[in-house]
Amino acid sequence: MAEHGTVEYATATGNDLATHESTYEGFVHLAFIGSLLIVNIVIGLAIVGTTSHWGVAVCLIILSAAIAVRGLMSGARMPIAVMTLLSLLALALTA
Repeated sequence: MAEHGTVEYATATGNDLATHESTYEGFVHLAFIGSLLIVNIVIGLAIVGTTSHWGVAVCLIILSAAIAVRGLMSGARMPIAVMTLLSLLALALTA
C-alpha cells in the first residue's frame, strides 16, 4: 500500500509554478484572441453571403487580423473585443 506521508509538492525540485502560470495565461490569451478573430472572420463572411458588400467584409477581416496581431504582441484583449462589437454593428447595418 502507499505511504500516507505529507505531500511535498510545494518543496519538490523542478516545481516552477511561476512558469506554469505564465504559460497558462499565454494559452488563455491566445485562445481568447484567436476565438474572437475567427468570430470576426465569420461575421465578414456573413456580410458577404447576405448582402454582397465585399468592401465592408474585406476591411473588417483585414482590420480584425491586424488588431489580433497587435493584441497578441501587446497582451491587450480589449481591442479585439471592441472590434467584434463593431463587426456585429457592421453586420446589422449592412443587412
